[in-house]
Amino acid sequence: MEEAIAHSRAGASIWPWASTDDGVAPDVVLVGIGDVVTTEVMAAADILRREVPELRLRVVNVTDLLILEKDTDHPHGLDHTLFNALFTADAPVIVNFHGYASAVKQLLFGREVGARFSINGYREEGTTTTPFDMLVRNGVSRYHLVTQAIRAAAPRNSRVAIRASERVLFYQYLLRKFVNEIQATGRDPDEISNWRWSG
Repeated sequence: MEEAIAHSRAGASIWPWASTDDGVAPDVVLVGIGDVVTTEVMAAADILRREVPELRLRVVNVTDLLILEKDTDHPHGLDHTLFNALFTADAPVIVNFHGYASAVKQLLFGREVGARFSINGYREEGTTTTPFDMLVRNGVSRYHLVTQAIRAAAPRNSRVAIRASERVLFYQYLLRKFVNEIQATGRDPDEISNWRWSG
């Protein structure tokens, strides 16, 4: 409980228990902002920890969006040093956001993060369907994150690069298989709906 209170007070923090970078030099940073999309970040981290153990992963959770702004723009905003302590100065960052991606992009304006921040968010895609299918249609599912993480890490980690193509194609295949199953049955597969953190 004390850790949860400190995390909420800070507005964002690294979750070392979900990360594999030992606190330094991750190949990629996964960021969750919002409850359902953070669950997908955790599921992606779980897959990467088990199936791509050579990938050095950092998991960050944000509870206060305004920490993304510069400290000169908002009192909650992080200064340059604290921002880089969370998100690194150079690693690719993949943000899974429960709203429009443009909102996060606006908050990052002036941070000079360039193309290393990829923002996944709501695309107004979907219909009456299952919860996981909605995540898939909006590009925020665990398998989208896993493939993005592998692609982003490959140029930085030669051990990830060796099997990057094979793994990306496998997770894309798995995603199509689940989508076909959802279309056929009208429900999410048990391994998706019953997923629990195993770390």
